[in-house]
Amino acid sequence: MKALKKRVCGVLLIATTLVAASATSGVANSRSQGAKFAADPTTLVDTSIGNNGDGTTFPGAAAPFGMVQLSPDTQLNKYASYDYAQDTILGFSHTHLSGVGCQTMGNFRFMPTTGAVTSSDPAQYGAKFSHDNETRSPGYYGVELDNGIKAELTATERTGQHRYTFPAGSDSENVLIETGQSNGSTYAGDIKVVGDDTVEGWLQGGNFCGETGKERYRIFFSAKFDRKFSTFGTWTDSTLTPGAREATRGTKRAGAWLSFDPEEGDQVGTSVGLSYTSVDGARLNRKAEQPKSFDKARAGVHDAWKDELNRMRVAGGTTADQRTYYSALYHSLLHPSIGSDVDNRYRGFDDQVHRADSTYYQMFSLWDTYRSQNQLVALLNPDKATDMAKSVLHVYQDGGWLPRWGLGNGETNVMSGDPITPWVVDLYNRGLLDKSTSRQLFDALWKNVNEVPADQSLFRGRDGNPTYVQNGWVAYQNLPGYTYGDSRQAGSATLEYALADCALSTMAGGLGYRDKAATLASRCDNFSTLWDSSVTSQGFTGFPVTRNADGTVAGDPDPTQSGAFHEGTAWQYQWLAQQDPQTLYGLMGGKDKAEQRLDTFFDLPTVLADPAKAAEESWVTGAYDYHNNFAFNPNNEPDFHTPWMYTWTDSPWKTSSVLRAMRTLFTDDAYGMPGNDDLGATSSLLVFAMAGVFEAQPGSANYIVTAPMFEKVEIRPEHGRTITIEAPGASASKLQYVSSVTTSKGKLRQSWLSHENLLHAGTMRISLSEKPTTWGVDAAPPAMGATAARH
Repeated sequence: MKALKKRVCGVLLIATTLVAASATSGVANSRSQGAKFAADPTTLVDTSIGNNGDGTTFPGAAAPFGMVQLSPDTQLNKYASYDYAQDTILGFSHTHLSGVGCQTMGNFRFMPTTGAVTSSDPAQYGAKFSHDNETRSPGYYGVELDNGIKAELTATERTGQHRYTFPAGSDSENVLIETGQSNGSTYAGDIKVVGDDTVEGWLQGGNFCGETGKERYRIFFSAKFDRKFSTFGTWTDSTLTPGAREATRGTKRAGAWLSFDPEEGDQVGTSVGLSYTSVDGARLNRKAEQPKSFDKARAGVHDAWKDELNRMRVAGGTTADQRTYYSALYHSLLHPSIGSDVDNRYRGFDDQVHRADSTYYQMFSLWDTYRSQNQLVALLNPDKATDMAKSVLHVYQDGGWLPRWGLGNGETNVMSGDPITPWVVDLYNRGLLDKSTSRQLFDALWKNVNEVPADQSLFRGRDGNPTYVQNGWVAYQNLPGYTYGDSRQAGSATLEYALADCALSTMAGGLGYRDKAATLASRCDNFSTLWDSSVTSQGFTGFPVTRNADGTVAGDPDPTQSGAFHEGTAWQYQWLAQQDPQTLYGLMGGKDKAEQRLDTFFDLPTVLADPAKAAEESWVTGAYDYHNNFAFNPNNEPDFHTPWMYTWTDSPWKTSSVLRAMRTLFTDDAYGMPGNDDLGATSSLLVFAMAGVFEAQPGSANYIVTAPMFEKVEIRPEHGRTITIEAPGASASKLQYVSSVTTSKGKLRQSWLSHENLLHAGTMRISLSEKPTTWGVDAAPPAMGATAARH
């Protein structure tokens, strides 16, 4: 299927207007008709985008940021448990993480069957299906299986709603429920048939990316059916016991089956409440959110998604453009997930149940989301962003440290660096945190950037701090037992720490902590401690290297080899110094030399001649091909900001060229996401790129302006004023450049807007040119350390 993806990518740019001619969504494609907003943007979302093995998204039903993601499973122990290439559904489970590049979750799998129940193995009771018989839309999934059973799924925030229609003449109508086997490993589980219409249970899970023995969370469910059971039974592993009401996981499985009398109807429905606190919590959530009917639930979640998608709606472009854009926006707003019950009770990182004063969120893929998705949530849903910040504060208060990659109420310690710091600082610099929350979070962040947890069994923290704080770089050390240890990825960890410290210096300055601000600001340029002017590659001199504690180079300094740079090489990581591009470019020999290096990195001559060819052939194209490359990797987070690094050169127009080329990698089919989505990180990158604004310096709360790909973008933040971006003639299929920008406040004389200025921009009119312009030259955002110094 890789060949199919390459073919689609290669023709998209030249055929994009032809795609629109055959589309059926009803969006106006002819610019002579004027750019119009879609009446219902949910019709432009295809939840199958990224359902291949690379994108790792799921097609099922979820509410925005909901606890429940109810979706079909076609495979176990891999990714989001759904692969578009498969033809068998094993069941419908209630929890999924969108775009994670490894197996996890997939809890509480339900499956309708007919006939006698003879096996607990999903390989035996699974059913064939065809994509032609699937119906997908935000908050709804339906499929008619080849055996004639129709399954429909929808969701509220904390419940999954099922409706199964069995074929006429069925001799038995069954629903099988598996609690002992998930997509991620399950370590314990229990199920109980309660009365004649309810089933409840729990499981212990928490492995991540192939780990074993990591029991990070316990999750509970309560399912009430709309018909009484005629018979029932349970199983443990492969042993089925008719009439039994309880079962406990053995070595592999635990489950129950419920049978219904066909004489009483051909449809069975169930409402399933989830909770991370208790069965009582699951039951409470189910009762509180139980809709009057399946159709009412479907209508409610549809309206919720319509509202969310209309927060950043677009007009103009082709139908393919709009389908790609709105599907990315949809994927951007699935996580973080609600973790608290309707009464705000949640299970903390101390494994105790607490009550928050607002909605508690969990599932924080911070290394990924701090670069793009965090900013989108903060822009569109500031109230939720505030609650998310309070949630990580609860993690600190309950567990003693801030998370890096939080799975349920447990820390995975996956990835490297210090993503939580710029993630929090971005919300602070947007004015979303009150004084008390700000000060408490700063104290937690200050501890995080200077210390190391005494017992790293739960939180690893910044394990490179001892050498970093002393020397300015993380010394390479292959720590046993830590696949993702910062000392093992010492090169990239140093760069991530420096960015985080520089961001935190702005928060320290804002809070009046002058000495701490100065200390942190002095670390802004710690990326320079890795710079080795003797290293050459591709005709350029000077690259970051990994160092030992004594300052000597650790390993091979070849910048095209990954070495101790996490999921990348020094060629790709050299740009992770966006907090101070001027100093970085000085190390490179000046901004002209830096621009030439960027041109090589992106293969700019090919970008300008054939954008799709550059993206497909010159850049890194494999979703997991992180290693031993010197070219731009648009599939992975460390490179997300690099197209905007032209902002600090004399040719900021080149950013728009690269973004048009990047756009060709995203298509409106199942193979249309170039890399795994990482809880909306990749999708958010595309949303901002197509809208024409993006924060390239995480923590700064400053948006760089580029050429939009739609004629009109309307941003309607929750409780905020409408922001309109108008770009007459904008097209994703043309190389276009900004020639001037005006807002309701007048002409914009710099290439960026602060978050506050964007919120008050009113109508922003961007004039475009098909020839390079000088707009934005010498008008780039300031270095972040300079911002701290001004406080």
